[in-house]
Amino acid sequence: MLRLLRLLVTLLTVTVLVGGDHLPRRLTFDDYAARAVWTWQAGGAAEIWRNGFVPTEDLSQMRQDVEKQISSDEEYGFAVAGPLPVTPKEARIRWDDGSTMRVPVIGARQALIALSPFEMEASAQDDRAYKMTAATFTTMRLRTLRGMATVPAWRLSFSNLPGPIDHVAVDRATLGTVEDAVGDHLAPDVRGFEVLDERTLRVSYDYGVCDSRETPTVHLRTDERPDVVVLGIKVRKRIGNGLCAGVGASGEGVVRLQEPLGSRVVLDAKSQLPICLHWPGPCRAG
Repeated sequence: MLRLLRLLVTLLTVTVLVGGDHLPRRLTFDDYAARAVWTWQAGGAAEIWRNGFVPTEDLSQMRQDVEKQISSDEEYGFAVAGPLPVTPKEARIRWDDGSTMRVPVIGARQALIALSPFEMEASAQDDRAYKMTAATFTTMRLRTLRGMATVPAWRLSFSNLPGPIDHVAVDRATLGTVEDAVGDHLAPDVRGFEVLDERTLRVSYDYGVCDSRETPTVHLRTDERPDVVVLGIKVRKRIGNGLCAGVGASGEGVVRLQEPLGSRVVLDAKSQLPICLHWPGPCRAG
């Protein structure tokens, strides 16, 4: 079903790209916004956002001395150097409001790989690797979009670190994430926002210029719906034409909403994702 929905989105995009004279045209903000809203509502992302497991902080927790040692190493990896316990078939997330969710879980080795800056675990013979000697299935406290929760986790112990690392054991790839529901997407234009009051947002954004002398005019655009607010930008260039290598630039501005933001989710038009997912520790609980 999800594959069919994504196919329909693709067909919609192709239809928009082809004008009445059958010549391709550049997508406008309105085109991107309409696609973002349709994908959000029809692809399952909205349901996951409301009722699923959406963490609002890092999936790993460790003591400050452990984090300091890892961050001070220029090159490191993680390696299994001890027996691994059997992985439970499933577990439960328990929110503080009393609601629960049965979830699939990953194994200790997968949790270890998730910590690593490399795609695979290092060799246990590598002197630069942090060697995991034990793993215990436990729980950890985590902020989520639905509030604080007790979630299944792996406590990973290492022979050459001063303390353990806890990592969420929920198999999010199987459970489904907002990013999975949205599917392939472009890089975002809007990278953050701050709520100044119930109708006013300070918005930060990125854009490209073709020349350091170029001073384009950037307009913030909004598309408001009952359940979402879509943000984007329109860049009007003053000099330069055609393709270019591009120079990154950034800026910020203020937008005034027609209605109070309330509980509406704020989407980036280009990426179709909630803007707060663009950085670690993404979304404010509640």
